[in-house]
Amino acid sequence: MAEFVGSFAASHAPLIARDWDKLPEARRQEITAAFQELGKRVTAAEPDVLIVLSPDHWVNFFLNNLPSVCIGVGETHGGPPEPFMKSFTPSPIPGHAALGAHIAKTALGNDFEPSISHQMTLDHGFCIPMWRMELAKIPLIVPIVINDIEPPMLSMSRCIAWGKLLAKAIASFPDKNLRVGVLATGGLSHSIGAPDMGRIDEPFDRECIRLFEKGPEGALVDFLEAHTEAAGNGAHEVRNWVIAHAAAGGRGFDLIDYRVTPEVYVGCGWASWRG
Repeated sequence: MAEFVGSFAASHAPLIARDWDKLPEARRQEITAAFQELGKRVTAAEPDVLIVLSPDHWVNFFLNNLPSVCIGVGETHGGPPEPFMKSFTPSPIPGHAALGAHIAKTALGNDFEPSISHQMTLDHGFCIPMWRMELAKIPLIVPIVINDIEPPMLSMSRCIAWGKLLAKAIASFPDKNLRVGVLATGGLSHSIGAPDMGRIDEPFDRECIRLFEKGPEGALVDFLEAHTEAAGNGAHEVRNWVIAHAAAGGRGFDLIDYRVTPEVYVGCGWASWRG
C-alpha cells in the first residue's frame, strides 16, 4: 500500500500572480510567508505524488461538457494557458498515470462515477500554490477537477465521501514505497464576476476554520450546506478543502494563516492536516 503523508490547502487567487508587483509590500510579505510555511510542511512530508484538487476555470470544460469530478490520468499534463502564468510554471507537468488510473478504478468499484482525462491542462488554480510554495522539486501531480464553478455541484456530504475514497485508493495502491499527499486549492470566501464582486465574508471563513479545527463532520457539513452559497460564488471552492479534510480522516487541521485580502478579492487561507 502507498503511504498517505498529509493534506494541505491554499488559496489560488489569480491576482497573486497577475498583479503581484501591484500589491502592497505588506501583503506580499504576508502571502509569501504563508506559502513558504506551507511549502516547508509539504517538503517535510516528502510526497512523491500530490493529488491536487481544484476547479477548472473554463480551460478543459464548459457548460456543454461539465463533469462533477474529473481525474487526470496522463503521464504528463499541460501547463497553464493564462498569459500571466507562462513564466512561472513549466509545461508539460509530470503526472503519475498509474495512481490516477488506480483512483479512477477504485472510485468506479465503489459506486462513484468520475470522468477521466488523459490530456488535462492545469490552469492557475492548480499551479499558483505549487509555484508559490517554492518547492525545490515539484512532486508528480495527479490532478482532480472538482466542479466548484457551476451548479449542480457535489453536496458537502459527497465531498466527505470523496475524501474517504481518496484515502482508500491511496491505501490500496500496490507500491508500498510511494508517498502521497493531497493538496486542496481555492477558497475561502470570495465573489468573482458578480454584482458583489470583491465581497469577503470573514465570519463565514472563521466558522469554516473553527469547524475544520474542532467540529464534528456533521456540523461542518450542515454549516457549509446552509451558508456557502451566501459567501460568494468563489466560496464553493471550500469543497476542495472538505475533500482534503476527509482524506486526512477529519483530524489534524492546523491553520497556517488566514487573511482578509481585498487586493486579490479573496479571504485567503493556508492550512495543513497531520492525519
